[in-house]
Amino acid sequence: MEQLYVFGTGNAAVTHYYNTCFAIRDDDEYFMVDAGGGNGILKILKDMDITYPQIHHLFVTHEHTDHLLGVVWLVRFVGSSILSGSYEGDFYIYCHDGLVSTIDTICRLTLQGKIYKLLGDRIHLIAVHDGETLPIMDYNVTFFDIHSTKARQFGFTTTLKNGQKLTCAGDEPYNPVCRPYVEGSDWLLHEAFCLYGERERFKPYEKHHSTVMDACKLAEELQIPNLVLWHTEDKSVGRRKELYLAEGREYYHGSLFVPDDGEILDL
Repeated sequence: MEQLYVFGTGNAAVTHYYNTCFAIRDDDEYFMVDAGGGNGILKILKDMDITYPQIHHLFVTHEHTDHLLGVVWLVRFVGSSILSGSYEGDFYIYCHDGLVSTIDTICRLTLQGKIYKLLGDRIHLIAVHDGETLPIMDYNVTFFDIHSTKARQFGFTTTLKNGQKLTCAGDEPYNPVCRPYVEGSDWLLHEAFCLYGERERFKPYEKHHSTVMDACKLAEELQIPNLVLWHTEDKSVGRRKELYLAEGREYYHGSLFVPDDGEILDL
């Protein structure tokens, strides 16, 4: 059974959640997407019983710290596993072509030389391009530019083994130019910075983010059967799921998910 492993669900400024990142699990392998903003990813992987040799593929959506800095920690410990002989095969990091040199530079400046030397040998930085499809695990993953108004950012879409289409729209609102990739999805992973009713408090539109209402109206319009909302504020910790589901169900009639950190969803 394929599953969505939710590592973190918060935006860049959260302290009660980890930053939004996740993985698709297929058997005992994981296609990981982003790594959050620090070494908290190490505890999350441990708590969810995931070992480094189970991760051979990582996609980094963009350069913002809450998505990128955890990558260095993952490279460090995957690299340590390679050097100790406990990691079979190679580790592949996918990102848009403008991000390759950034990840390489951060690793060069922060990691031990013996680990950095693995880049290009056993750890590979793979540049992906808008509309390009690559085989990753048993999936054909198509990457696309989300046309961010901030840092350049890519999302992806793929068809699961059960025939369902899953799309990650990045951490900004859906742009209609991406409709060919998003339309027809059975699962849409979309950001929801806050409740619409709290838009004056959190200023989502000034940060180019959506509210729960916005994301749910979009999914209803596109007739998406399953919608996952994350990349949220954390002032509603403890009540977020209840509040977001209540607002979302006013506008969306499919299956709505507001997962917590560490939650696992069956796909």
